[in-house]
Amino acid sequence: MESLGDKLKSAREGKGYSYEHVGREINIARRYLEALEEEDFSKFPGEPYLLGFLRNYGEYLGLDVDELLSLYRAIKIQEQPIPVEQLLKSSPAFPKPLLALFIGLPVLIIIAVVAYLGFIRTPAAPEQTGIAPEPKNYVLDNSSLEQRFYQGDTILIPLGTEQFKAELRSMEDPLTLIVPGGRAVLNLSGDTDVDLNGDGIADVRVSLSDYDKNSPSSGAFIRFDTNMNAVPDTALNPVTEDPAAAAAGTAIFTSSNTYPFTMEAQFQGYCMFRWEVDRQERTERYFTRGERLNIPVQNTIRLWASNATAVAVELNGAGRTVTLNLGNAGEVVVIDLRWIRDAGGRYRLTQYSLE
Repeated sequence: MESLGDKLKSAREGKGYSYEHVGREINIARRYLEALEEEDFSKFPGEPYLLGFLRNYGEYLGLDVDELLSLYRAIKIQEQPIPVEQLLKSSPAFPKPLLALFIGLPVLIIIAVVAYLGFIRTPAAPEQTGIAPEPKNYVLDNSSLEQRFYQGDTILIPLGTEQFKAELRSMEDPLTLIVPGGRAVLNLSGDTDVDLNGDGIADVRVSLSDYDKNSPSSGAFIRFDTNMNAVPDTALNPVTEDPAAAAAGTAIFTSSNTYPFTMEAQFQGYCMFRWEVDRQERTERYFTRGERLNIPVQNTIRLWASNATAVAVELNGAGRTVTLNLGNAGEVVVIDLRWIRDAGGRYRLTQYSLE
């Protein structure tokens, strides 16, 4: 019976092909073609390469590929060494049952001891979850407070001569705030009015503006307002703040009255951008370089950007155009733009950077 290597060599020479000709046709180096014909399989980097080359070479020569593979497998079987236990068939010194007992019993004892020690000394590994910061206590010193809160955080809210405590009890969806006399449920991009002293009149307005229910350990961005006029019920009412709040931001436009303006965003690169106009429904989109966005605003707008320098923002109002500085390269920013009234009774369109 003709061997594997002889079949390949006879077929190649019968067609008058040289190694160089075959190598150019099927893109296999000459050394591998020679190794197949000489049945020197050690020259291949691995068996998958060998089998692939053998298939391609056989098909090119018009041979039966399945027969070539069977011949290769027969060669591999012949090359496998005979197990040593078959060469040494002398009877063991002990009967097989006793030998198995002597060998197996110590092993079983060792396994049992190790398992027992591991059970009593190794505590169960806790479930790996996101770790939120330690709970903190805050005080609402002015008429409003806005920042990121985590589960267990509390805030003291002064009302007249009394103070009332609110606690962020649950980070599940929806968020739950424990307040005197009950609880308040917070919804994303919505306002919740809370009665603290039980007189039937809302004392504080709570706004949830940023929260990922799939990542509760990242906290939630919440705003507390005791000055109910500071958060307009409609988009047409200007926001009234105290002088200290007016000084905290950067004035963009100043006027004796408020007026609508337009925010224009031009994207310089990839950016996740969110916006919320006049405390209405939040919108978000992923923008690419060259895209533009124009948003008309009556009173207030909040912006989120995944990269402060990936978007250039301009405000247009009353015939003026102002370019905003959102932040540094790679910085995630949250910006508030809203009309406030200063101590002199004039209105300022003010930019606030929120942490």
